[in-house]
Amino acid sequence: MTHRDTPPAGRRLVFALILTGLILAAEIAGGLWTGSLALLSDAAHVFLDLLALGTSYIALRLATLPPDDRHTYGFHRLQVLAALANGATLLLVALGIFREAWERFSHPTAVLAGPMLIVAVIGLAVNLAVALVLRRHDHHDLNVRSAFLHVLGDALSSAGVIVAGVVILLTGWSWVDPLTGVLIGLIILAGSGRVLREAVHILSEGMPGRLTASQVAEAMRRVAGVREVHDLHVWTITPGYAALSAHVVLTDQALSQTQEVMAGLKEEFCRPRRWSCPGPPSAIHRVEPITMVLKYYRQNNHSMVRYKKTILFRFPEGAGPGKNKVCPTRTVSSSTHLQRQPGNPAWAMDR
Repeated sequence: MTHRDTPPAGRRLVFALILTGLILAAEIAGGLWTGSLALLSDAAHVFLDLLALGTSYIALRLATLPPDDRHTYGFHRLQVLAALANGATLLLVALGIFREAWERFSHPTAVLAGPMLIVAVIGLAVNLAVALVLRRHDHHDLNVRSAFLHVLGDALSSAGVIVAGVVILLTGWSWVDPLTGVLIGLIILAGSGRVLREAVHILSEGMPGRLTASQVAEAMRRVAGVREVHDLHVWTITPGYAALSAHVVLTDQALSQTQEVMAGLKEEFCRPRRWSCPGPPSAIHRVEPITMVLKYYRQNNHSMVRYKKTILFRFPEGAGPGKNKVCPTRTVSSSTHLQRQPGNPAWAMDR
């Protein structure tokens, strides 16, 4: 992959890496100079931001590799694994901050509030810039979202350090510094919990969003021609990429109607969560695919219709081939065809 092939999220991560590296150097130097736990805690969080951003970038690049014989879904889940690692490091740094804060409460130390305040203001500005850079992609990608939460938590940490610096400068209350460290640790802990919970849910092949298997099965039964649904499995490969497999028993009807039932199932379940059509009319429609693997049976003799795995797309109302007035020239679609296997009463999908 060349630099021009790097996805926008990857370029944003590189920019964020550079800015985060600069602020890390400044906060380590400032924390050692002023003796501020809040500033050193913030520097520790920034260091983890740097690791998180680097891990996210590597995972994002590897996720673009095509599927192979041993990884038939590709490498999308590397991004989820990176998010899991980032969440774990967030948890560890929060525990470390709590321990150091306890030591500071037990043995108070003097803090140079002025320099501490200056470094924290610079850190806040840079962290906000990095957060804005990553904000555009955090809803689409758990990996980028985990990096975004790292940076957002650090921006809040810098704001806390600024407040602590002002209070210490005006009152001389050094205990405000470890108290701020505890608050920063709580922010980090909350962020790590969210990332870890979603990453574990995906890696354990949980249902996408708030769907339940019973809701999906009931919706499939409402499709004309479907008698029963069993062996239903719905799981998330990575955020924005869900998969479904099921055995569908059809009512007694001609096999020629199977495609109509299949089209009804596509219409019911292949709905992208987001739709956008930026740029000129020739821009490719951006939709979120759902992979479906279905096996059809007839009621009378339960002869099986083998249905290959396919990536399906559904356009929103008013869009699609010949309907979309915003981007009329190019569309994304998926088609399949039935064929009879010689000497075999079953039917199979064309590859």
